[in-house]
Amino acid sequence: MNKSRKRKISLASAPWTMQEFFAGSGLVAYGLKGMFKPIWANDISEKKAEIYKSNFPSRHFVLGDIKDLRGNDIPFAHLSWASFPCQDLSLAGTMEGINGLRSGLVWEWLRILGEMEQTPSILLIENVAGLLSARSGENYIRLHTALSDIGYRCGAMLIDAIDFLPQSRPRVFVLAVKEDVIIPENLMSNGPNWLHNESAKVLGNKLDNWIWWSAKKPPKSKKQIKDIIDTSLPYDKDNVLRLLSTRHQEILDSFDEIVTTGYRRTRNGEQTLELRFDGVAGCLRTPEGGSSKQFIIVKKDDTAHARFISAREAARLMGVPDSFELTESSNIGYKAMGDAVARPVARFIGKNLLLPLAEVIYD
Repeated sequence: MNKSRKRKISLASAPWTMQEFFAGSGLVAYGLKGMFKPIWANDISEKKAEIYKSNFPSRHFVLGDIKDLRGNDIPFAHLSWASFPCQDLSLAGTMEGINGLRSGLVWEWLRILGEMEQTPSILLIENVAGLLSARSGENYIRLHTALSDIGYRCGAMLIDAIDFLPQSRPRVFVLAVKEDVIIPENLMSNGPNWLHNESAKVLGNKLDNWIWWSAKKPPKSKKQIKDIIDTSLPYDKDNVLRLLSTRHQEILDSFDEIVTTGYRRTRNGEQTLELRFDGVAGCLRTPEGGSSKQFIIVKKDDTAHARFISAREAARLMGVPDSFELTESSNIGYKAMGDAVARPVARFIGKNLLLPLAEVIYD
């Protein structure tokens, strides 16, 4: 064995097992470490698979198109997690809906579940907030109905990574359990709670087989974007500061020192740079989502400079330690993180909902 080779992160020590569809670079499995061991994982992206295989033992990883998979070829697991593509549901994407070319792949996952000899009693589906809000909730209603039709009860939660990390990243998590599962009372409430935004409240009040999932709210993270940036990187995008609106320029001018982030937007046919001034980054995104890379802007000694956020900084914003290996390509690393589930969020859901459910269902 080559002693210089980095030791991979072991995910094997866990009481329960999981299947992971659309696994990407493995941040869900990383977040559920010690709770659910991935015994089967799949993604179509070779580049993301390289990151996964660089960090984790990966004999269970199947590279390929979900359309080519068959349920009877997939081993039974206690949990099936599916972070299906968001492009057709994102406000920055096509908005074609849950039957769109990319987001419609969720139906392939449901097909595969139907082909399994034994299906998991716990399902977790993750996507963007548009799953609940777009088209007056029509996309979610279709998914909810489909899950109900195959014998599951479920409810949707909206959790923002901002509670754990210096990144605003609201995401929807649909947790489903088989109809015969007796859910512990402490995992449910009689109505909406902090896990439910306005769209979830509306849907929950009108849909059958809806569960108001409940968990204690974590203390909000005190980390800010200034705590994760790499101060050694060169600032080579100062020209983008010319795109600041008068209002955002005035706010920037009011600070002696600040670290902020921004995205280029098109407003009224013109490009503009829009900044955040609340100490956190905007939601990491990918080119396929219709948005460009995020900028880091640092003002010090009355002078502001700009550059793109690095892949390593993006990884930090997803709760990933610097020991986690990324690809040499900055763009691929950035995309892999922008498509992922924030590790602390996956861990929160695992500890507060998935693990207690597994202990009740399977013990």
